[in-house]
Amino acid sequence: MGAEPLKSCPTIGVLPDGWQVKSLDSFCTKIGTGATPRGGSEVYLNARLGHALIRSQNVFDRHFDTTGLAFISDIHTNELRSAEVKSGDVLLNITGDGVTFARSCIVPDHVLPACVNQHVSIIRTDRQECDPGYLLAVLTHPAAKIYIESFNAGGSRRAITKGNIESFKIALPPLAVQEAIARVLGALDDKIELSRRMNETLEALAQSLFKSWFADATQSGLPKGWCECTLGDVIEVKHGFAYQGEFFRDEQCRDILLTPGNFAIGGGFKEDKLKYYDGPTPDEYLLSEGDLLVTMTDLSKAGDTLGYGAILPAAPDGHRFHHNQRLGKVLIRDSCVVNKPFLYQILRSHEYRAEILGSATGTTVKHTSPGRIKSFKFDLPPKQLMQEFGNVAGAWHELALHNRKESRTLAALRDALLPKLLSGELRVPAIEN
Repeated sequence: MGAEPLKSCPTIGVLPDGWQVKSLDSFCTKIGTGATPRGGSEVYLNARLGHALIRSQNVFDRHFDTTGLAFISDIHTNELRSAEVKSGDVLLNITGDGVTFARSCIVPDHVLPACVNQHVSIIRTDRQECDPGYLLAVLTHPAAKIYIESFNAGGSRRAITKGNIESFKIALPPLAVQEAIARVLGALDDKIELSRRMNETLEALAQSLFKSWFADATQSGLPKGWCECTLGDVIEVKHGFAYQGEFFRDEQCRDILLTPGNFAIGGGFKEDKLKYYDGPTPDEYLLSEGDLLVTMTDLSKAGDTLGYGAILPAAPDGHRFHHNQRLGKVLIRDSCVVNKPFLYQILRSHEYRAEILGSATGTTVKHTSPGRIKSFKFDLPPKQLMQEFGNVAGAWHELALHNRKESRTLAALRDALLPKLLSGELRVPAIEN
């Protein structure tokens, strides 16, 4: 199928001279999905022996997340040969809810060799006609999200087909312009990724320092000045509010409702599963930057995030954070010497994690409670040592918050550039000169 003699495109409107509108099947050498290996998740390996298996949870807009990346044996890889990913392939989530559906990224080379399962589509372009980075820019354009949603045949659980993807109409500028647009946006992506990696390093440094100063210090008994206590001696845990489902929204509005989906495995805050709420919001459940939260419910069989903590960043501009009843806000008792950086590490420790999982209730959904959390015993160090750790780890956390804010600014700049670049309103040569 060739270029259409059109001056408009469903995703960006009026096109500049020399741009064409073409359907994806006319300039792609592969559009397809994979499958779950026979045996399902039971056959996943604990470590890579050959191929990784990419699932929708790994695919974010303009970012690939290796958290939870599955691995399969050569036997199961042979079942999925038609779903093997190559360098430069664009990945698109073709099923999911309002958050995960239609997310798209380019597979990073370090993940290869890999295959995809049935929830992720591989889109491989003919590089003589379409630059993968440019196609990614189109697919992550806000208007393209609406366009893709229009093909949805799955109700609240979104779904699109291979035929839908093949029929997508894409505006194609000359290849040199495509490549320039991809470079500009890719440079912003690289800076955002650098900040993300730096924050991972800061997290690891704080965890290592905690282990050295506190966990390792008590291996042969309590040093002088230390004492044993429980979390209940130093904190309270306040349940969130039971917000009403009728007011949940997929589209953005002022109030953001935090859930266990905003916690990373191992602890820490994630912004990729924000839920929006436009109903009544009691002021006492509003959250602030620096608040420490803990999860009390987890939907996974393994309780992946149960009991873990997260220190909140500031809410995005124009928004407010709230927490539902599946989360607890950690409140430090008056006159206590503990600080949030120290408590955050306690909530990440192996001993705490083992106790929370061991006392959890439920089968398919895991639960803990404020009482179980507060019953955890730990060794309390002297005040001065506690303060020194709070100063050092707190400074690292402040830097991480700064990096997160800077990444938000860069992402906003990237998202503002997207429609202007893709409509031709802003010409790339002017940016490059």
